[in-house]
Amino acid sequence: MSWTLSTLKTAIGDYLESSETTFTNNLDNFIKESESRILNLVEITDQRKNVQATGSLSNRFLAMPTDFLAPMSLAVVSSSTYDYLDLKHPSFMREYSPTITSTGKPKYYSLYSQESFSLSPVPDAAYTFELHYLHKPASLTIGSDSGTTVLSNDHPDALLYGALTEGAVFLKESEQTIAMFENRFKEAIARMKNISEGRDTRDEYRYDSLRRRVT
Repeated sequence: MSWTLSTLKTAIGDYLESSETTFTNNLDNFIKESESRILNLVEITDQRKNVQATGSLSNRFLAMPTDFLAPMSLAVVSSSTYDYLDLKHPSFMREYSPTITSTGKPKYYSLYSQESFSLSPVPDAAYTFELHYLHKPASLTIGSDSGTTVLSNDHPDALLYGALTEGAVFLKESEQTIAMFENRFKEAIARMKNISEGRDTRDEYRYDSLRRRVT
């Protein structure tokens, strides 16, 4: 099963038995909040992206991609050689390279703001950087009513129950109802983690069959 924007909205209304105007006007918000929770709880393979960019001489800042969510690695690329930078706290960057006159080939980077990374030492040349990162996939609410996304195709249960939890809170449903949807959401997240962060990170050649802890 997979959801389109139209079928998911219909399902939310059917589950919560509401077609009230204020409720239906907020369906997109319920879906976006569910997407946000999922992407902040689970790392899925389809979130991974690679981009290259050229830094500027004597400029300690490097712009982030607009869909950036979290870093996986940042490297200086030269003649097909990759020199990976270490991720550090901004305070370390200031101590290591206190002035912009302290230039060199960058060894460290930090998340300076929502728009840029900070580099240290300050680049002494226009280096090429390659960023491997987790990106924010497009929301189901952007596009046509018949469109789909990775989450709506591959993880429809998590998307549904996350949206139902938000909708139930909006309607001020009973604590039992909200808890029921939230528990179903958490069960779906656990299944996602088992695949995305468990099976997708090891194979049977090296680890034999995936084993579960017995409790």
